[in-house]
Amino acid sequence: MADYKNEFGVFAERPKVEKKIFDRNRVIAGLVIFVVLITIPLWQNLGKIVAAPAPSLDTPVIKQLAEKDKKCVMPTEWMRANHMQMLVEWRDNVVRTGEQQVTTPRGRDFVAPDGKTYLASLTNTCLNCHSDKTKFCDQCHNYVAVVPNCFGCHLQEGKKLAEAK
Repeated sequence: MADYKNEFGVFAERPKVEKKIFDRNRVIAGLVIFVVLITIPLWQNLGKIVAAPAPSLDTPVIKQLAEKDKKCVMPTEWMRANHMQMLVEWRDNVVRTGEQQVTTPRGRDFVAPDGKTYLASLTNTCLNCHSDKTKFCDQCHNYVAVVPNCFGCHLQEGKKLAEAK
């Protein structure tokens, strides 16, 4: 091989570089191993079906209600999809804006589409009928892997309203 030359003279010998930069077989094998390791969790659950929960509505309070009164504040399908937004709106109207004593649709009262008025309260309205948290709330929350922070204040025995400390 010829040496490199420039105007200052001999520069250096040309470096000897292999033309093969990578080993194709090793790269492909490494990629296959990587894909296998990354997808193992998917294989473990392949074909498994987790049944959707069926919350129990057999609480003592619901059993004592007359048949015409066995209705939630909103329709069942709507509540399944939107109950958290409704509870946040109730919280904002009642707690955040200080409207605890106001009895308007924006305050303590909630008027359902059928015209019936309910107290906007998780503790006094929702948990009155759905009193067994493990049979009603926890089943769906565990199924969708959410941990609501409502129950820190709203599941205390003997208290009707959450009290600020």
